[in-house]
Amino acid sequence: QVQLVESGGDLVQPGGSLRLSCAASGIRFSIKPMGWYRQVPGKQRELVAQISSGGGITNSADSVKGRFTISRDNAKNTVYLQMNSLKPEDTAVYYCNTIPADKDSWGQGTQVTVSS
Repeated sequence: QVQLVESGGDLVQPGGSLRLSCAASGIRFSIKPMGWYRQVPGKQRELVAQISSGGGITNSADSVKGRFTISRDNAKNTVYLQMNSLKPEDTAVYYCNTIPADKDSWGQGTQVTVSS
């Protein structure tokens, strides 16, 4: 059974930073491309960053490019999202999942709120 557990969300002021973590179990993590997604109430979930299975290739959405960095530690079955220069429009629930996403594996997510 796949389990994805996100953590690290918080309330932060504009311009601040957060580091999200996602611990994975029940999958062969080291062979799976992974992604961070986010969702705002009333809107579709969007992919914000993705990373190859070995970690050597990353890509991010234009809205976060230069501010968010995805990384992974295959020895710990964990994927990270370093978020810098946060903006109010980054407020959302953040989730991790495989690429492409496994619809049956969504976790609870972690809330990120950017507000002064």
